[in-house]
Amino acid sequence: MGLFDVFTGTKRPASGTTPQPQHEVHNALLALNRPDAPFLVRDGSPENVDLVCEWRILDPEWYAYFEAVGLSRTYQISMRFNAAKNQVRAVDTTWTVRWAAGIPALAPTKEVNRGQVTKKETVLTFEKDENGKRRLTKENTFSSSDLKDPLRNTVTGLGWTWRGVSTGKL
Repeated sequence: MGLFDVFTGTKRPASGTTPQPQHEVHNALLALNRPDAPFLVRDGSPENVDLVCEWRILDPEWYAYFEAVGLSRTYQISMRFNAAKNQVRAVDTTWTVRWAAGIPALAPTKEVNRGQVTKKETVLTFEKDENGKRRLTKENTFSSSDLKDPLRNTVTGLGWTWRGVSTGKL
């Protein structure tokens, strides 16, 4: 473990894990896409990166889900492969979500996030019971690790290092 790994979110493979070829890492990350997964791993060419992973918040089939859990921020992880070092370098971007009539609108936040973004949102819903007392009826929790952990685990499981970038180029 490097000195700054905890700050950048860098995760290394278990010792003795043989690094797989880049195309296998690329394909394994794309294979994380499932119809029931609330995130999507896609080609990152429009952003000049190799892959991008993001919540499906702009997919109409997922509007109700994300609105119901009260998501107020969304995250995007941009990834670039460094085959010479068997690394996937990653940068996080955060947007504020505003809901209007059940449709999300994304706005860039004023904060800039690079490297490891660790955020957890909890939305509590209270209702009055039959005695007029308030009680917790629903709790929804969203964490940036819900998006990042499957990516990191896939990369390190294939013998590559996940390197969160905090300074410099992706």
